[in-house]
Amino acid sequence: MAERIAEEKIDQIRQSVDIVEVISDYVQLKKQGRNYFGLCPFHGESTPSFSVSIDKQIFHCFGCGAGGNVFSFLMELEGISFQEAALKLASKVNIDLEINLSGGHGEKKVSKEHQAFLGAHELLQKFYHHLLVNTKEGEHALEYLLSRGFTRESIDKFQIGYSLNSWDFVYKFLSKRDFPPEWMEKAGLIIKRERDGSYFDRFRDRIMFPIFDRNGNTIAFSGRSLGAEEPKYLNSPETPIFNKSKILYNYHNAKPSLKKLQYAVLLEGFADVISADRSGMENGIATMGTSLTDEHIALLRQSVQSVTICYDSDKAGIEAAFRAGNHLNNAGFQIKVAMMPDGMDPDEYIKKHGPEKFRNEVIGASLTWMAFKFLYFRRGKNLQQEGDRLAYIEVIIKEISNLNKAVERDHYLRQLAAEFSLSLDALKQQQKQMFFADKRNTSGKNQPVNKPIVIPKKESELKPKHYTAERRLIAHMLKDRDVAYKVQDLLQGNTFNIDEHQAIITYLLGFYEDHFEPDSSTFLSYIQDDNLRRMVANIEMMSINDELSSQELTDYIKQVLNYQKLLKIKEKEVELKDAERQSDHGKAAVIAMEIIQLRKSL
Repeated sequence: MAERIAEEKIDQIRQSVDIVEVISDYVQLKKQGRNYFGLCPFHGESTPSFSVSIDKQIFHCFGCGAGGNVFSFLMELEGISFQEAALKLASKVNIDLEINLSGGHGEKKVSKEHQAFLGAHELLQKFYHHLLVNTKEGEHALEYLLSRGFTRESIDKFQIGYSLNSWDFVYKFLSKRDFPPEWMEKAGLIIKRERDGSYFDRFRDRIMFPIFDRNGNTIAFSGRSLGAEEPKYLNSPETPIFNKSKILYNYHNAKPSLKKLQYAVLLEGFADVISADRSGMENGIATMGTSLTDEHIALLRQSVQSVTICYDSDKAGIEAAFRAGNHLNNAGFQIKVAMMPDGMDPDEYIKKHGPEKFRNEVIGASLTWMAFKFLYFRRGKNLQQEGDRLAYIEVIIKEISNLNKAVERDHYLRQLAAEFSLSLDALKQQQKQMFFADKRNTSGKNQPVNKPIVIPKKESELKPKHYTAERRLIAHMLKDRDVAYKVQDLLQGNTFNIDEHQAIITYLLGFYEDHFEPDSSTFLSYIQDDNLRRMVANIEMMSINDELSSQELTDYIKQVLNYQKLLKIKEKEVELKDAERQSDHGKAAVIAMEIIQLRKSL
């Protein structure tokens, strides 16, 4: 690891740098009132929604939700570390950080080793590609690829290559260029024999697909056999430079298209991505034979808001699409699922039907996430049988209950009612019961502060009173340390209803233990979660009164505390109707009294 930068130096940089000047190097800003506005560099837009506050030294985009301080701006835009951003800013204002980012003596050795890993992979990637397209030894591999529908343009773009049918060519090739064998073994390029300690090549007589990191560095390979040799695909092992749970294949090529279109097509393998690219779809990416991870989610969030999943239509592919969709949905992405017909994968479909049909009739006809779940949950069920039919209806109602928008809930409940000739009112009643039962089970359970938090897109509908009250309280707490502690006392051990809001004030109270004065830019550096930083930047941009009156504070606290009571009242009202419908007058009277008492406490 690089040497830690002293906190005093970070403060010195923060006080010396003007965020407007820094961002102006990347975005054309125009002053409007107290803030500056421009087109957001993190997503495509035609109307400026990107705002920079010179007073608070923060930025926020009201379109995509990006937000933070001058350090996070450079980190997100250029894909660099905090230390690299600090070094860049320090040089801009002539501050000597008095550090060596390559670290001490031992750390320089690690850094040199790391550079050797990258250098060896880059050298081999170019050599493998040269062997494939320019030599007699690679001619049979090139003919094989061309016969499978690959084009020279795709082969060059993805730098596909060929490894010689030799046991030790790579070992000798790298050794002659002063790459230590023990390092190359650690990099996954050669293997050490146990019996005598000699080395041999990992990849032999295979078509080589280089794997790149987000910056376009070659970090691993996947070698495909040319015949019946097993395994069909032989992948590099995980190494200090390659972790498949963090890599999305083709992300480095797709990044410009992802940012422009604001959506990605998630595919299953190399061939699918390359075929999709050949069809003109340049925003295709794939995981490296793993399920979608939190690291993949974080990488996607930097570029897109929507993801279309296009996996194989066999049982394994549908299950994988369901898992990926749930992960993406929980992370706040808009999701669609493209259904492949006839058990084909995208590569096979494009070869048989052509690129235009793939774009229009597969990707263009993608299902919404909820429509896909309708199909997913009916698999293996005989809906002519009453038991299967009722089980299916119940699970679909539960899924509908999780939808945030009332219009969507109504749409899918009507669809369900029409398909099975059911009463729409009965379906709505059951959906509400499920919703409130779920709320009762999850209320009061705080999520961990380090949980990935999703920033919702800005919506035009009016937010609930408790939501607005919590945000306004946070806005005042960010301005005044005393208000923060006063709010904590008034909550009397209760938490905010919105998990993200509770996480923010947990961070803020921790920040105030070490910092006696509010400081928006410093607090944003204190927060560990990128998405919470975005939300704080959004709240910081809210227009609030300079002073928080006692009455205003009391009203906000009341709205926060009343929300759980309101949920309980709605739940009791449903129970009351059930009791009345069953003519259980005694139970109805008890429930009615409970509702009265709850309303009095509001």
